[in-house]
Amino acid sequence: MQKKIVLLGSGELGKEFVIAAQRIGQTVIAVDSYEGAPAMQVADGFEVINMLDGAALDAVIAKYQPDFIVPEIEAIRTERFYDYEKQGITVVPSAKAANFTMNRKAIRDLAAKELGLRTANYRYATSAEELQKAVAEVGMPCVVKPLMSSSGKGQSTIKTQDDIEKAWKYAVEGSRGDVVEVIVEAFVNFNSEITLLTVTQNNNPTLFCPPIGHRQERGDYQESWQPAHVSDAAIDEAQDMARKVTEALGGAGIFGVEFFLADEGVYFSELSPRPHDTGMVTLAGTQNFNEFELHLRAILSLPIAEITLEKTGASAVILATGSGKPKYTGMEKIAALPRTDFRIFGKPTTRPYRRMGVALVNDTLQTPVEEVVEKAKDAAKLVVVSEK
Repeated sequence: MQKKIVLLGSGELGKEFVIAAQRIGQTVIAVDSYEGAPAMQVADGFEVINMLDGAALDAVIAKYQPDFIVPEIEAIRTERFYDYEKQGITVVPSAKAANFTMNRKAIRDLAAKELGLRTANYRYATSAEELQKAVAEVGMPCVVKPLMSSSGKGQSTIKTQDDIEKAWKYAVEGSRGDVVEVIVEAFVNFNSEITLLTVTQNNNPTLFCPPIGHRQERGDYQESWQPAHVSDAAIDEAQDMARKVTEALGGAGIFGVEFFLADEGVYFSELSPRPHDTGMVTLAGTQNFNEFELHLRAILSLPIAEITLEKTGASAVILATGSGKPKYTGMEKIAALPRTDFRIFGKPTTRPYRRMGVALVNDTLQTPVEEVVEKAKDAAKLVVVSEK
């Protein structure tokens, strides 16, 4: 059952997906806006295009006639996906899922208005003036995010009137695609936030990975750990929400569903229809299958009997500090640590705070997760990214 997959977006998550696909004999064409992207380094072929150019996207799909289209990023002309589905190509998880989740407006309205899930109070704005009005309605502090962005780009917190103009400019700069609109969210007084990796299958039940905790800075995750400390009641509530929203979107694959855990209950936050960056902790051997293997198996309709928690684990990001061509030191130090592994993504250039790799640590299920997180943070510091 060898299938041809076109991967749209070729970052570090795509790279691990390609590796999983290659291990069971699939063919993958990696597509991105620049040559030498991480997933291109391990794929069967690659194309360099602007994925917001519908004609360029059509040309790639026509050239390869894939069985599956697997989006890895947001900045894609996703409305074309409906046409590809009509041609008999499977869009992962589905054209509807990709369209809704690539735009925060569609997914938030689906969750809050159609499905009645608990979310932060929110408004939309298409100008600095509208942002002023939206902030007045939801109150301060509040969070501003572009409707289309990833990895925290363009996201900021408004605490005073003076922050509003800056937040608008930053959101426009960080927006991916050609949608200049933001979502303004009331600040949720949460105790923690989790990612619930949710696996939908074509002919089998929806499965859930053990919850993943994470810490963010600048809107981007810094450490993630599995399992997160979550009460049974909160897990049940999160799983119910995740099941409802993924069923509404349709298709098969892994969804990274993010939640805030507050005193009053669980809040739906965001959803990605693909492997999630916080889920890189599963590369530490925390589960019987990592998130990339689960995504692939669900896509190919290979039955997944169960997802089991095998170890306590943590991931911590390895960041660049400057701009240029990367040079790495300290690999022998991190390699010498017990129960520790690492990945260098192979990105051809650096910029401040760009994620260039990840440290991975695991231990027994009896080990406190806090200890494992500290070990991962210490391990990540040993790899230094400098510029040639």
